[in-house]
Amino acid sequence: MKRNQLRELSRAELEVKLHDDIVALENLRFQKALQQLENPLKIKQVRREIAQIKTVMHQLEQNIANKNTQDVKTQD
Repeated sequence: MKRNQLRELSRAELEVKLHDDIVALENLRFQKALQQLENPLKIKQVRREIAQIKTVMHQLEQNIANKNTQDVKTQD
């Protein structure tokens, strides 16, 4: 999934996607250990997607925190 597509998802959808990718990564690692993995580059792709999801989630948290801080400053 591309970053633009990830940014369009809600927080709950991102959490579900993150959980699914973590499970997929675990399964890929098991397949690799058993030498049944057909495409070893899939591990790299899933790891990258997990990192992108975490980045987008962190950015959402920062935006919310910044908005709350700005709201408090304008009320003073």
